[in-house]
Amino acid sequence: MQDSLSAHLHAPAPATFISQDWAAYTDENHLAWSMLYDRRMETLRDTGSRVFLEGAATIGIKRDTVPDLAEVNARLAERTGWAAVPVSGFLPAKEFFGCLAERRFPTTVSVRPMAQLDYLPEPDIFHDVFGHVPLHAHPVFADFLQRFGQAATRAVTEEQVEAMARLFWFTVEFGLVHEDGRVKVYGSGLISSHGDAANALGENCDRRPFSLDAVLAQPFEIDRLQDVLFVVDDYRQLFEAVEEAGCRMQLG
Repeated sequence: MQDSLSAHLHAPAPATFISQDWAAYTDENHLAWSMLYDRRMETLRDTGSRVFLEGAATIGIKRDTVPDLAEVNARLAERTGWAAVPVSGFLPAKEFFGCLAERRFPTTVSVRPMAQLDYLPEPDIFHDVFGHVPLHAHPVFADFLQRFGQAATRAVTEEQVEAMARLFWFTVEFGLVHEDGRVKVYGSGLISSHGDAANALGENCDRRPFSLDAVLAQPFEIDRLQDVLFVVDDYRQLFEAVEEAGCRMQLG
Protein backbone atom coordinates (compact mmCIF):
# COMPACT_ATOMS: atom_id res chain seq x y z
CA MET A 1 0.00 0.00 0.00
CA GLN A 2 1.80 3.07 -1.23
CA ASP A 3 0.63 6.59 -0.48
CA SER A 4 2.12 8.93 -3.06
CA LEU A 5 0.37 12.04 -1.76
CA SER A 6 1.34 11.51 1.88
CA ALA A 7 4.92 10.91 0.82
CA HIS A 8 5.04 14.17 -1.11
CA LEU A 9 3.39 16.06 1.74
CA HIS A 10 6.10 14.84 4.12
CA ALA A 11 9.08 14.74 1.78
CA PRO A 12 12.18 15.02 4.02
CA ALA A 13 14.33 16.81 1.46
CA PRO A 14 13.81 18.27 -1.99
CA ALA A 15 14.26 15.81 -4.83
CA THR A 16 15.63 16.76 -8.20
CA PHE A 17 14.50 16.21 -11.75
CA ILE A 18 16.74 13.69 -13.46
CA SER A 19 17.03 11.76 -16.71
CA GLN A 20 16.04 8.14 -17.08
CA ASP A 21 19.09 6.09 -18.07
CA TRP A 22 17.11 3.28 -19.69
CA ALA A 23 20.24 1.45 -20.84
CA ALA A 24 21.34 1.10 -17.19
CA TYR A 25 18.46 -1.22 -16.26
CA THR A 26 19.74 -4.72 -15.60
CA ASP A 27 18.34 -8.07 -16.69
CA GLU A 28 17.07 -8.45 -13.13
CA ASN A 29 15.26 -5.10 -13.36
CA HIS A 30 13.50 -6.19 -16.55
CA LEU A 31 12.68 -9.57 -15.01
CA ALA A 32 11.18 -7.93 -11.93
CA TRP A 33 9.06 -5.69 -14.17
CA SER A 34 7.94 -8.68 -16.23
CA MET A 35 6.93 -10.67 -13.17
CA LEU A 36 4.98 -7.74 -11.73
CA TYR A 37 3.29 -7.12 -15.08
CA ASP A 38 2.22 -10.76 -15.41
CA ARG A 39 0.92 -10.93 -11.83
CA ARG A 40 -1.27 -7.89 -12.19
CA MET A 41 -2.42 -8.22 -15.79
CA GLU A 42 -3.64 -11.75 -15.15
CA THR A 43 -6.32 -10.22 -12.92
CA LEU A 44 -6.66 -6.72 -14.37
CA ARG A 45 -7.80 -7.96 -17.77
CA ASP A 46 -11.01 -8.86 -15.94
CA THR A 47 -11.13 -6.48 -12.95
CA GLY A 48 -9.35 -3.37 -14.24
CA SER A 49 -11.15 -0.39 -15.75
CA ARG A 50 -11.13 -0.45 -19.53
CA VAL A 51 -9.76 3.10 -19.31
CA PHE A 52 -6.66 1.66 -17.63
CA LEU A 53 -6.38 -1.24 -20.11
CA GLU A 54 -6.83 1.01 -23.13
CA GLY A 55 -4.41 3.54 -21.66
CA ALA A 56 -1.74 0.90 -21.07
CA ALA A 57 -2.00 -0.11 -24.73
CA THR A 58 -2.03 3.51 -25.89
CA ILE A 59 1.19 4.43 -24.10
CA GLY A 60 2.90 1.21 -25.20
CA ILE A 61 3.53 -0.54 -21.89
CA LYS A 62 5.27 -3.82 -22.65
CA ARG A 63 5.46 -7.00 -20.61
CA ASP A 64 9.14 -7.79 -20.93
CA THR A 65 10.94 -4.47 -20.49
CA VAL A 66 10.88 -1.53 -18.10
CA PRO A 67 9.16 1.39 -19.86
CA ASP A 68 11.26 3.94 -21.69
CA LEU A 69 9.68 7.25 -20.65
CA ALA A 70 10.73 8.95 -23.87
CA GLU A 71 8.56 6.50 -25.80
CA VAL A 72 5.70 6.74 -23.28
CA ASN A 73 5.74 10.54 -23.41
CA ALA A 74 5.76 10.64 -27.21
CA ARG A 75 2.50 8.68 -27.18
CA LEU A 76 0.99 10.72 -24.33
CA ALA A 77 1.83 14.01 -26.02
CA GLU A 78 -0.31 13.08 -29.00
CA ARG A 79 -3.22 12.05 -26.81
CA THR A 80 -3.49 14.46 -23.87
CA GLY A 81 -0.27 16.46 -23.61
CA TRP A 82 0.77 14.79 -20.36
CA ALA A 83 4.33 13.64 -19.65
CA ALA A 84 5.98 11.46 -17.02
CA VAL A 85 9.02 13.34 -15.68
CA PRO A 86 11.74 11.37 -13.83
CA VAL A 87 12.64 12.50 -10.31
CA SER A 88 15.21 11.31 -7.80
CA GLY A 89 12.69 10.99 -4.97
CA PHE A 90 9.65 12.67 -3.43
CA LEU A 91 9.04 16.26 -4.42
CA PRO A 92 7.70 18.69 -1.81
CA ALA A 93 3.92 18.94 -2.01
CA LYS A 94 3.73 22.35 -3.71
CA GLU A 95 6.20 21.31 -6.40
CA PHE A 96 4.42 17.99 -6.93
CA PHE A 97 1.04 19.71 -7.31
CA GLY A 98 2.61 22.37 -9.54
CA CYS A 99 3.80 19.62 -11.87
CA LEU A 100 0.29 18.18 -12.06
CA ALA A 101 -1.05 21.62 -12.91
CA GLU A 102 1.33 21.63 -15.88
CA ARG A 103 0.42 18.08 -16.99
CA ARG A 104 3.72 16.70 -15.76
CA PHE A 105 3.69 13.62 -13.52
CA PRO A 106 6.76 13.19 -11.26
CA THR A 107 7.89 9.60 -11.70
CA THR A 108 10.37 7.51 -9.78
CA VAL A 109 12.40 5.41 -12.17
CA SER A 110 13.89 2.80 -9.84
CA VAL A 111 12.70 -0.81 -9.99
CA ARG A 112 11.85 -2.61 -6.75
CA PRO A 113 14.21 -5.45 -5.70
CA MET A 114 13.19 -9.02 -6.48
CA ALA A 115 12.95 -9.66 -2.73
CA GLN A 116 10.27 -6.96 -2.41
CA LEU A 117 8.01 -7.70 -5.36
CA ASP A 118 4.93 -8.11 -3.20
CA TYR A 119 5.29 -4.93 -1.17
CA LEU A 120 7.38 -1.78 -1.25
CA PRO A 121 6.69 1.07 1.20
CA GLU A 122 7.54 3.77 -1.34
CA PRO A 123 6.52 4.16 -4.99
CA ASP A 124 8.72 2.79 -7.74
CA ILE A 125 8.40 2.82 -11.53
CA PHE A 126 5.86 0.00 -11.45
CA HIS A 127 3.56 1.90 -9.12
CA ASP A 128 4.09 5.22 -10.90
CA VAL A 129 4.09 4.21 -14.56
CA PHE A 130 2.05 1.00 -14.59
CA GLY A 131 -0.29 2.21 -11.85
CA HIS A 132 -0.75 5.90 -12.68
CA VAL A 133 0.26 6.83 -16.19
CA PRO A 134 -2.18 4.76 -18.34
CA LEU A 135 -5.08 6.89 -17.07
CA HIS A 136 -3.27 10.03 -18.18
CA ALA A 137 -4.09 8.95 -21.74
CA HIS A 138 -7.81 9.40 -21.03
CA PRO A 139 -8.87 13.00 -21.84
CA VAL A 140 -11.40 13.39 -19.00
CA PHE A 141 -9.14 11.89 -16.34
CA ALA A 142 -6.22 13.95 -17.69
CA ASP A 143 -8.27 17.13 -17.29
CA PHE A 144 -9.33 16.11 -13.78
CA LEU A 145 -5.75 15.48 -12.64
CA GLN A 146 -4.55 18.80 -13.99
CA ARG A 147 -7.43 20.59 -12.28
CA PHE A 148 -6.59 18.78 -9.05
CA GLY A 149 -3.02 20.07 -9.28
CA GLN A 150 -4.21 23.61 -9.90
CA ALA A 151 -6.49 23.54 -6.85
CA ALA A 152 -4.06 21.71 -4.57
CA THR A 153 -1.27 24.24 -5.15
CA ARG A 154 -3.55 26.84 -3.53
CA ALA A 155 -4.42 24.75 -0.45
CA VAL A 156 -2.83 26.45 2.57
CA THR A 157 -4.89 25.68 5.66
CA GLU A 158 -4.78 22.32 7.44
CA GLU A 159 -8.44 21.75 6.52
CA GLN A 160 -7.82 22.47 2.84
CA VAL A 161 -4.80 20.18 2.70
CA GLU A 162 -6.71 17.38 4.45
CA ALA A 163 -9.66 17.77 2.07
CA MET A 164 -7.43 17.54 -1.01
CA ALA A 165 -5.58 14.56 0.48
CA ARG A 166 -8.87 12.69 0.93
CA LEU A 167 -9.99 13.51 -2.59
CA PHE A 168 -6.66 12.29 -4.02
CA TRP A 169 -6.68 9.12 -1.90
CA PHE A 170 -10.19 8.00 -2.77
CA THR A 171 -9.83 8.74 -6.49
CA VAL A 172 -6.30 8.77 -7.91
CA GLU A 173 -4.93 6.18 -5.48
CA PHE A 174 -7.91 4.00 -4.48
CA GLY A 175 -10.74 4.78 -6.88
CA LEU A 176 -13.36 2.33 -8.19
CA VAL A 177 -15.67 2.71 -11.19
CA HIS A 178 -18.88 1.11 -12.47
CA GLU A 179 -18.33 -0.39 -15.92
CA ASP A 180 -20.41 -2.93 -17.81
CA GLY A 181 -22.58 -3.62 -14.78
CA ARG A 182 -19.61 -4.35 -12.50
CA VAL A 183 -17.26 -2.52 -10.17
CA LYS A 184 -13.74 -2.21 -11.60
CA VAL A 185 -10.50 -0.77 -10.18
CA TYR A 186 -8.75 2.31 -11.56
CA GLY A 187 -6.83 3.89 -8.65
CA SER A 188 -3.08 3.35 -8.89
CA GLY A 189 -2.83 1.78 -5.42
CA LEU A 190 -5.30 -0.86 -6.61
CA ILE A 191 -3.92 -1.26 -10.12
CA SER A 192 -0.39 -1.93 -8.84
CA SER A 193 -1.22 -4.08 -5.78
CA HIS A 194 -2.90 -7.48 -5.91
CA GLY A 195 -3.72 -7.47 -2.18
CA ASP A 196 -5.29 -4.02 -2.16
CA ALA A 197 -7.28 -4.72 -5.33
CA ALA A 198 -8.58 -8.04 -4.01
CA ASN A 199 -9.64 -6.35 -0.79
CA ALA A 200 -11.33 -3.49 -2.66
CA LEU A 201 -13.51 -5.92 -4.60
CA GLY A 202 -14.04 -8.32 -1.70
CA GLU A 203 -16.61 -8.66 1.04
CA ASN A 204 -14.61 -6.79 3.69
CA CYS A 205 -14.66 -3.45 1.83
CA ASP A 206 -17.68 -1.14 2.04
CA ARG A 207 -18.04 0.21 -1.51
CA ARG A 208 -20.11 3.39 -1.45
CA PRO A 209 -21.46 5.61 -4.24
CA PHE A 210 -19.06 8.48 -4.90
CA SER A 211 -20.04 11.90 -3.67
CA LEU A 212 -17.78 14.80 -2.78
CA ASP A 213 -19.39 15.26 0.64
CA ALA A 214 -18.94 11.58 1.49
CA VAL A 215 -15.29 11.57 0.37
CA LEU A 216 -14.38 14.72 2.28
CA ALA A 217 -15.98 13.31 5.43
CA GLN A 218 -14.16 9.97 5.22
CA PRO A 219 -10.80 9.62 7.01
CA PHE A 220 -8.32 6.99 5.86
CA GLU A 221 -5.28 5.12 7.14
CA ILE A 222 -2.37 4.53 4.80
CA ASP A 223 -0.89 1.39 6.39
CA ARG A 224 -3.82 -1.03 6.26
CA LEU A 225 -6.30 -2.51 3.82
CA GLN A 226 -9.12 -0.09 3.17
CA ASP A 227 -12.50 -0.53 4.89
CA VAL A 228 -14.35 2.06 2.78
CA LEU A 229 -13.91 3.04 -0.87
CA PHE A 230 -15.99 5.01 -3.36
CA VAL A 231 -17.35 4.08 -6.78
CA VAL A 232 -17.86 6.59 -9.60
CA ASP A 233 -20.31 5.96 -12.41
CA ASP A 234 -18.31 8.02 -14.88
CA TYR A 235 -14.93 9.75 -14.86
CA ARG A 236 -16.70 13.06 -15.44
CA GLN A 237 -17.72 12.84 -11.77
CA LEU A 238 -14.07 13.30 -10.83
CA PHE A 239 -13.70 16.53 -12.78
CA GLU A 240 -16.98 17.84 -11.41
CA ALA A 241 -15.90 16.93 -7.86
CA VAL A 242 -12.56 18.73 -8.01
CA GLU A 243 -14.23 21.77 -9.56
CA GLU A 244 -16.74 21.82 -6.71
CA ALA A 245 -14.03 21.30 -4.09
CA GLY A 246 -12.03 24.18 -5.53
CA CYS A 247 -15.07 26.47 -5.46
CA ARG A 248 -16.01 25.56 -1.89
CA MET A 249 -12.51 26.20 -0.59
CA GLN A 250 -11.92 29.16 -2.90
CA LEU A 251 -8.92 27.46 -4.44
CA GLY A 252 -9.62 29.11 -7.79
